[in-house]
Amino acid sequence: MITCFITYEIDPFKKHLFAQYAKNWGQAIPRCGADLIGYFAPHEGSTTTAYGVYSLPSLAAYEDYKLRLADDPLGKENYKFAAREGFIRREDRIFLKCVSTPHLPMATL
Repeated sequence: MITCFITYEIDPFKKHLFAQYAKNWGQAIPRCGADLIGYFAPHEGSTTTAYGVYSLPSLAAYEDYKLRLADDPLGKENYKFAAREGFIRREDRIFLKCVSTPHLPMATL
């Protein structure tokens, strides 16, 4: 399993548009085959940094997923929405593999 971490630099005055973008991906990403962990918008601290996180079985699965997402009607519209509204200033992605065991929730300690 690999996890894709997307770091966004967003326009802080268009945070509400990023939230709509994230909600749209909340429908399209799972439908196209990835396990969406979530999108995270600024709340405290930096007003320009946001994240998207999802997992897939492998990089090969990611390549297939990208093709499905590019053909998905909501996926296509979401890409156009971001380009038209200009709320994303920069986007970086990295693929990571979990190498630790799951942690215990704080409530069980």
